[in-house]
Amino acid sequence: MGWQDAVIGNPPFVRYQEHRGHVRRRSVAAALEQGVRLSGLASSWAATLVHASAFLRPSGRLAMVLPAELLTVGYAEPIRRWLRKRFAVVNLVMFERLQFHGADEKVVLLVAHGEGPCDSFCLFHVDGAEDLANVHPLDPVGAKPAAEGKWSDLALSLDVRQLFRSVSERMSRLEEYGSPMLGTVTGANDYFALSEVTRLKYGIAEKHLRRISPPGTKYLKGLSFSRAQWEELKVSGQRVWLLYPGKKARGKGLTEYLELGIERKVPDAYKCTVRDPWWRPPVVPVPDVFFTYMSHLYPRLITNAARTTFVNSMLGLRLNDGVPEETRNALPLLALNSLTMLGGEVLGRGYGGGVLKMEPSEASALPVPGPEALEKAWRAISPQSPNLDAALKRGEWWAVVAEVDRVLLKGSLGLSNDEVVSIRDAATLLRVRRTGQTETHTSAAKT
Repeated sequence: MGWQDAVIGNPPFVRYQEHRGHVRRRSVAAALEQGVRLSGLASSWAATLVHASAFLRPSGRLAMVLPAELLTVGYAEPIRRWLRKRFAVVNLVMFERLQFHGADEKVVLLVAHGEGPCDSFCLFHVDGAEDLANVHPLDPVGAKPAAEGKWSDLALSLDVRQLFRSVSERMSRLEEYGSPMLGTVTGANDYFALSEVTRLKYGIAEKHLRRISPPGTKYLKGLSFSRAQWEELKVSGQRVWLLYPGKKARGKGLTEYLELGIERKVPDAYKCTVRDPWWRPPVVPVPDVFFTYMSHLYPRLITNAARTTFVNSMLGLRLNDGVPEETRNALPLLALNSLTMLGGEVLGRGYGGGVLKMEPSEASALPVPGPEALEKAWRAISPQSPNLDAALKRGEWWAVVAEVDRVLLKGSLGLSNDEVVSIRDAATLLRVRRTGQTETHTSAAKT
């Protein structure tokens, strides 16, 4: 084929679950020939991009339409490092709207040329592809991406990106309070998570069970999950028990329920096949705080006042030794600030339907108020906590955020009103892009 002056393309986007067999082996080998080692989670576009660039002259030009996950996913980290090393100039065009009819995937346009390395990129923000013809040479904004990790913050304007980074440095990472952990992985939540009706039907003693917050997070509306709420969910028929018999447990009802599991082929589930006995899941310790790692609007922290354990539909946080007890109640409320919300959008990843997902490692890095700011803001806002909790349950979360911003970002951290509005608007913009919905309440929240 020989050296080419330019390569232009829209690589096929096939996720790793379908990108397998000899096709995957060939693509991984092609990328490795260029010094890029891809993980088993890489989608097809990653290897195609690297392989296509192998045909460029050192001074050649590249233009590729790529999934926006180039900026955000872990498996693209080798690609991000390679781009900085391979090209002298890298430009990224960010689109406000979805660009392909019938497809939910957000895309970026990568335009690169020359022989690297480069230490900064140029960003173009346009509404849609029809605006590319009007891009002016003075339009791009210079950006220096992180040497390691995601480039999600490149979606922010230069001034907001700098403001976000500077304020984040004055806050703490969530992991400084405790390490986020995944809930119990049962292998079959619909079997291992029981309702009170099922427990009574089979006569399973409570000693063979553990109390849990029901799978999912739709029941966690406020700032805390109490024992009274757990009792209400039990009475209403929700799955509030986790099967956890003793290793030598016996009993007619329990035996019948285990036989039901065998009939349903529950022992064949992968997580059940790798533990002995299959019917005893590895229950995680009771967390101090729950974390909704799959969220539509925004991630939340919820005080676990009920002292229940949980399954893998959310994360949990056990506070480190020496963390003040009041942190259990203060952190869930004071994390509802615009800077932390913006951090969720930057660190997390959007999925189809607008869901934001944060893995434990991403949740660990979430910027939250540090101990000093938390203590100061909690003294000021704790008397309002019941009213703010009620507002949150009514769905008026934007009013809660506005009040927390006033007390924390302005009062404790000393940000100006304009700085708070800039951060809040940026968080709203990224959330709207992710969900595809407009938010009519944001102007009211600025007052």
